[in-house]
Amino acid sequence: MIERWIEWYNELLTGTGMSEGLVVFIENASIILITIGLAILADFIVRKIIIGSIKKMAKRSKNDWDDVFVRRKVFNRLAHLAPAWIVFASLQYLFDAATLVKFLGNLAQAYMVIVVLMVIDAFLNALHEIYQKLPISSGRNIKGFVQVVKIIFYFVAVIMIISIFSDKAPSVLLAGLGAMAAVLMLVFKDTILGFVASIQLSANKMVNVGDWISMPKYNADGDVIDISLNTVKVQNWDKTIATIPTYALVSESFNNWKGMEDSGGRRIKRSLNIDMNSVGFLDSDQIEKFRKFHLLKEYINLKEKELAEFNNSLRLDEETVTNGRKMTNLGTFRKYLEEYLHNHPKIHKDMTFLVRHLQPTDKGLPIEIYVFSNDQAWASYEAIQADIFDHILAIMPEFGLRVFQNPSGGDFQKLTST
Repeated sequence: MIERWIEWYNELLTGTGMSEGLVVFIENASIILITIGLAILADFIVRKIIIGSIKKMAKRSKNDWDDVFVRRKVFNRLAHLAPAWIVFASLQYLFDAATLVKFLGNLAQAYMVIVVLMVIDAFLNALHEIYQKLPISSGRNIKGFVQVVKIIFYFVAVIMIISIFSDKAPSVLLAGLGAMAAVLMLVFKDTILGFVASIQLSANKMVNVGDWISMPKYNADGDVIDISLNTVKVQNWDKTIATIPTYALVSESFNNWKGMEDSGGRRIKRSLNIDMNSVGFLDSDQIEKFRKFHLLKEYINLKEKELAEFNNSLRLDEETVTNGRKMTNLGTFRKYLEEYLHNHPKIHKDMTFLVRHLQPTDKGLPIEIYVFSNDQAWASYEAIQADIFDHILAIMPEFGLRVFQNPSGGDFQKLTST
């Protein structure tokens, strides 16, 4: 059909009495102009009319996924195929030289392969964005899988372009690559390891974007902001970015604090050392003093009654220190800490709650606080800890207890002055 139109146009120009060279020039120029015009027209129709209609439909739609495809420019990239195909189909009418037509045809085909590749890339990005909006995405990161699929398509595109210019079937090229498998595995070692690691991380729900992880070897302690095929990016608390190889999260150990965040509490585990020389029994005056403490009133009454019944049952002489059971300042202090923490509004009541002795050392007797705060924010958590231990250090002298600390220059000055 096109050949007939060209033949008719040639006869029309020849009938005007023009020279053969001028006829050929006008004929070729006309074909070129028509080709350019058709390419521009096709681009206009696809972009303004078809894609414009798609965008309007996407805006009216209640679904979000079609907006994602528009925003990712999937259809815009697809529009590049129309003018490219028109140019490719017109090459045989533009030039007589077969070699030139073939070369330009190869370029046009390669361009169309690249356009299709870009469309697939945008399509996969859109699918990934849609997936991230689904509830299931909170526990499974698939960015590594998406990147692997992209690599496969890029590899296929390269093979097809090579096949276009070499006039060899893609299967022949793939067969030749078999001998290069060892080299390819060496070149793409990190990619292969990252792919395997991505599968394990996703399948086992080991880490996800937004999790707080710490990995001292890589100076990482903060929130995960990106998980890709080869790297995991962590924004540390000082706002620096630490980069960890994806496979390192599988082959090495790291801490994921997501369990703590999901639990609703954050552990407070801290101890202070009591000078054991300050531990002793309570006398009657001290008992009366502590009975006035709101947090200890009930404990003192119950404990006093319990000890009196026990000692009376054995008919012991309580005037002797070694006879019977007696209250100590350390035991009373420990009970005070328990009551104080139970009544603290920032302490989680339904999680592990301990106030305990640790093994005595040459630095005194450690009293450990092992509780959970109900506020997990870092600044609030540190403030809660500080508030608790401020109070403990200030209240200890009321129980006749001293905190052990290594002597400093001021301590020696006091000794020499006395």
